[in-house]
Amino acid sequence: MPETAKRDAAVETFFAATNADIRHGGNQAFYAVDADYVQMPPFETFEAPEAYYSTLGHETHWARHPERLDRSFGRKRWGDEGYAQEELVAELGAAFLAADLGLSPEPRDEHASYIAHWLEGLRNDRRFIFQAAAHAQRAVDYLHGLQPSTDEAAV
Repeated sequence: MPETAKRDAAVETFFAATNADIRHGGNQAFYAVDADYVQMPPFETFEAPEAYYSTLGHETHWARHPERLDRSFGRKRWGDEGYAQEELVAELGAAFLAADLGLSPEPRDEHASYIAHWLEGLRNDRRFIFQAAAHAQRAVDYLHGLQPSTDEAAV
């Protein structure tokens, strides 16, 4: 990322208000459900701030935790239908968040591999996309609900 690339204060404030445990290091982004934290590569390793925030937005997986929205889709292993459903929810959630936060979503390398899983899910269940979109909207609404109200912000 160019040295002139800056963090977006409003987006940083949004994610900070979720109180998610966001850790930085390594070269992969993921949500560890059992340990309940989001792992992100360092900000500086992304090509642009939008790529960092798109990836962080994808980690709306965080909202699936049993103490939050309790979403599992019956996932048993990597690549199964439950996995595909959760990844689609996270991708749609990231796109919804990007629109809400005024960001341009950035395509990620793993998008191509996800598409095959999504297509399988769509073949098996016509409601797949609609259910995923509803869960994604619920996750985004949950994150927005964690933001301080405008009354609290004015105090």
